[in-house]
Amino acid sequence: MEKEFQILLYYKYVHIENPEEVMTWQRQMCQELGMTGRIIIAPEGINATAEGTTENTETYIRRVQEDNRFSGINFKRSFGTGNAFPKLSVKVRSEIVGLKLGDKDINPNEVTGKHLSAEELHKWFESDQEFYIVDMRNDYEHASGHFVNSIFPKLTNFRDLPDVLPDLIHLKDKKVLTVCTGGVRCEKASGFLVANGFSDVYQLKDGIVSYMERYPNQHFLGKLYVFDNRILMGFNTDSSEHIIVGRCVKCSKSEETYTNCAYSPCHLQLICCDDCLAAHDCAIYCSEKCEHAQEAISDISLIHTLKQAAIVTF
Repeated sequence: MEKEFQILLYYKYVHIENPEEVMTWQRQMCQELGMTGRIIIAPEGINATAEGTTENTETYIRRVQEDNRFSGINFKRSFGTGNAFPKLSVKVRSEIVGLKLGDKDINPNEVTGKHLSAEELHKWFESDQEFYIVDMRNDYEHASGHFVNSIFPKLTNFRDLPDVLPDLIHLKDKKVLTVCTGGVRCEKASGFLVANGFSDVYQLKDGIVSYMERYPNQHFLGKLYVFDNRILMGFNTDSSEHIIVGRCVKCSKSEETYTNCAYSPCHLQLICCDDCLAAHDCAIYCSEKCEHAQEAISDISLIHTLKQAAIVTF
């Protein structure tokens, strides 16, 4: 009988006195249960996405919740493939999401936006009230799917949030809802806005994935970018109501296929159609800067090859 797999997405902001011990515990438990994925532990909490058989991931959930620090976590479940992650990575870092504010860091247990459920957001959409959705994900995530009329402050990385704050100041006295994949970034992002004087700030509880699951193809357009080998996920995507919002970076036609920037130190995710990939020998770049950098590497490699050939010849 073929095994069924399940992917878990969860986080919790909670003080962890001994992150290294939690890292060791998590790694041993996941290895025992045959799970793969990425788990980050920091003094401020835990942030994880992991895959295993349905049976083993449910065992994992029970064991994690036995620790009082991690009780009450909402584990978001989705169908797995068995190869969503190439390996298991469990690491200790300074933050579970890298906003990097130093001594001005936000503690979501002290300062954060008001939690808004998927059901409540759906009612907002169905009403005529004024509100503004601010997408706190990265640019390549926003490209394949986003809420209708959402505001994207052109984040290339979450830590860029302080830099784009001036672009959001006009919303300071408006009803603002921050959104991200599973909620972990918005806990801090909404708190950051509150700390900077925004008066009416909400965050989407449990993230975009929870809204999509409950209301597929309603108000969220396209597919959700996820950080595993699936790349994108959606619900009822075969429905006529599903709208492709992604655009090929070369020809701008509707597309949902991602590739990496061909400059290996960059590897930014880009949407590109098969025709354009073929026309450019699968070498697509996110910018002229990356293209020129790769050309320089190729030139150096060619010179080195010619020199080696000359040495052998003579």
